Amino acid sequence: MEKIAVLSDIHGNMPALDAVTRDLEQRGIRQLICLGDLVGKGPDSDTSVDRIRALCQTVIRGNWDDFISNPTDNQTLEWHQRKLGEERMNYLKSLPFSVEFYMSGRLIRLFHASPRSVYERIQPWDSVDARISLFEASEHTSGSLQADVAGYGDIHNAYMQHFTGKTLFNVGSVGNPLEIPQASYAILEGERDSEAAAPFSIQLVRVPYDNERAVQDAVDAGMPDLDNYIREIRTAKYRGLKD
Repeated sequence: MEKIAVLSDIHGNMPALDAVTRDLEQRGIRQLICLGDLVGKGPDSDTSVDRIRALCQTVIRGNWDDFISNPTDNQTLEWHQRKLGEERMNYLKSLPFSVEFYMSGRLIRLFHASPRSVYERIQPWDSVDARISLFEASEHTSGSLQADVAGYGDIHNAYMQHFTGKTLFNVGSVGNPLEIPQASYAILEGERDSEAAAPFSIQLVRVPYDNERAVQDAVDAGMPDLDNYIREIRTAKYRGLKD
């Protein structure tokens, strides 16, 4: 049996990524897949990219990774672009759209937001049809079969649901969780690259981290849009929601 950690949405929060890394080391998990959004929101996009490149065997592209290198007159985005530099932005733009493999007889497909786009946002409370559509393939995925297990990031809201033998899960966010202010990721356990039926499990993991260290890092960096970021880090309440 093998264990694969699936993490997403680091968003430049190094204290959170450090805490998750320590948890993975304690569990002895060395196979890592990242579902994108390494950058933005937090102060350390550059360090997050460097760390994820070193840690993860597979990294796919998120919506922030896709647009961060585009020309902009937005001062917040320009600040993150300056921290990243051209080489890192080119790396992010080159990341693949999705990854899929068999594990314990199940076709597992992982992507950032949906099998159709890094910008399509589907929440656990959206319609059943919208959620079931996440098992579909598209012109962007490497395979054309329906997935037995579909996993994604993007919404910063970890959950798991079952639909007539298929499993849908969201890993939540390492660096910008929006349900409780703890980092989250998932562990897949089974027989990797095997189409034969075998035991299989998905575990959603919560990792407490030093939220105030993350806040202070942003303050020390002179990061723009600071109040919104601090609110999310301390309360896990999305900046777009009214009080």
